[in-house]
Amino acid sequence: MTQDHKKHSYTIPCASQFRDAVADLAERRRVNVGDLARSVLLTMPPETLAACPDPGEPARDDRETVVLKSGRSKGRPWRRKPRLQVRMSAGYTPELMRKALAVALALDGGSAQVRLSIDGVETAGAGSGEAGPAAGPGESGADPEELARLRAIVSVLSFDPLPDGVRSRADALYVLGFPPGRLPDGQTLRARFRMLATIHHPDSVYGDHRRMSQLNSAMEVLKRGGA
Repeated sequence: MTQDHKKHSYTIPCASQFRDAVADLAERRRVNVGDLARSVLLTMPPETLAACPDPGEPARDDRETVVLKSGRSKGRPWRRKPRLQVRMSAGYTPELMRKALAVALALDGGSAQVRLSIDGVETAGAGSGEAGPAAGPGESGADPEELARLRAIVSVLSFDPLPDGVRSRADALYVLGFPPGRLPDGQTLRARFRMLATIHHPDSVYGDHRRMSQLNSAMEVLKRGGA
């Protein structure tokens, strides 16, 4: 059976703060907003995502001003709801897309973790600063094409390893996915490390030795209070 992969352009009304946070995450990861949504939609069970809270549409006083570029009102300012434009396969709803993007923000902020399961046993990965094995889904019975697709998504959304390693606090924050000026507390750092270690440990299906090594180095620099 052939599938219809025709792309569809989605307009997703959302709060301006949510829109800006998503746009910032996409820019930092050097992907587009559709890539963020797609990564969650492909890796998260539909029923789990459906149960996630919807960030919702913007409040009545949350509007942006744009200048109309065509039609009889061309050149006039127009107050409209803040929105995100996403181009993806057809068949989704704006509500589901907002949920997927909210999950991407939660993962980036450390308030959610990736949990991988093998034979019903779940793991959240290693403890802070130490690289224990982070298990990934077993190869047995898995669709090789789907695994390859997931590996590609993980690679796109992950940090690029630093050519000279982690040498400063700014380097460490970059590796862990925080903005340069951020001062995350210990709990936030540990949560972020565990989430990323689950994905990047070499024993994981999606593992990457260089990224895991730099994650460990980043935690060591931050524990020492590197400049």
